[in-house]
Amino acid sequence: MRETDALANARREMEICNACRYCEGFCAVFPAMELRREFSAGDLSYLANLCHNCRGCYYACQYAPPHEWGINVPRTFQELRAETYAEYAWPRRFAQLFDRNGTIVSLVTALGIALVLMLAAGLVDPDALYRAHPVVPGSFYAVIPLWAMQATGILTFGFSLIALAMGARNFWRDAGPRERPGPVALGIALWDVLTLKNLGGGGHGCNDASERFSMRRRWLHHAMFYGFFLCFAATCTAFVYGTLFGWEAPYALTSVPVLLGTVGGLLLLVGTVGLFAMKLVDDPMPAARNLLGADVALLMLLALAALTGLVLLALRGTGAMGIALAVHLGVILSLFVALPYSKMVHGVYRTAALLRRATERNMKPLGGE
Repeated sequence: MRETDALANARREMEICNACRYCEGFCAVFPAMELRREFSAGDLSYLANLCHNCRGCYYACQYAPPHEWGINVPRTFQELRAETYAEYAWPRRFAQLFDRNGTIVSLVTALGIALVLMLAAGLVDPDALYRAHPVVPGSFYAVIPLWAMQATGILTFGFSLIALAMGARNFWRDAGPRERPGPVALGIALWDVLTLKNLGGGGHGCNDASERFSMRRRWLHHAMFYGFFLCFAATCTAFVYGTLFGWEAPYALTSVPVLLGTVGGLLLLVGTVGLFAMKLVDDPMPAARNLLGADVALLMLLALAALTGLVLLALRGTGAMGIALAVHLGVILSLFVALPYSKMVHGVYRTAALLRRATERNMKPLGGE
């Protein structure tokens, strides 16, 4: 991790916090901070990604603005996290996409939709895009051929997986623990991820817009998190159905892919729209407002993916099914392409940070690294 103004400011704040220690029970960051006396770039990158932005430390801090020291750990770590996303991105030449994330995500979405629409019109009878199709196996492929769906999906999602894995490797090399994680640490980290434990702050919840504690942000993240994975499970199940068993979409309303996708889509909509609404009323002081565009862009892209999927489910069998299918696939294609260069990467780096935290919980304080 290269030295930047955000990194230098994070080091200054952590040195002050490490001397004060008033917030040591607030979240996972401060106990992890206390294990060291000096803060390397890798340490600060780790601590920034371990932070879940519960904001409890900001409202409790006696040195927060307007104090001359201006300690604002949530905003400082938010800025540093954004720099780590670009620093560890793969390929490196794509790191600049993080600089204008909201614009890039919007453009990718538009291009993805346009690509799928052109593909649909060019590979089949153009009338098929606007004609009503009966809800029978294979009717989707009368609009867009199965091989075209599979090829574009595998290529875009495969690239995203590779890019995310390489980014995680870069982060781990710089900010990972000195010791190899054992099975116990892996289990603890996995539990922390699945329960979103640290979105509860010190146990009372997050300070969303004031000093009042609330679990609202945690539950909305749960809805978005599990909604996304239910939708992903639906996609994987449908792929297995089509590839291994030869069962063609669309599937019955009571089938596993449809049930998973419906529940997941609804949860994803609730989570993304709820989190977007919270951003409209959040206290701007502990937030880096210049990064708001990246947050909103990702929430809207995820919400659009869920919404277009539900609309497609409602419109199949009608003359609007072809357009609905092409738009939904375009949004999904755009989501796959944008994943490694959007705020979605925070899930990967935060998981790695939680694994380091679980690994070093029983380590003695470090005299300097």
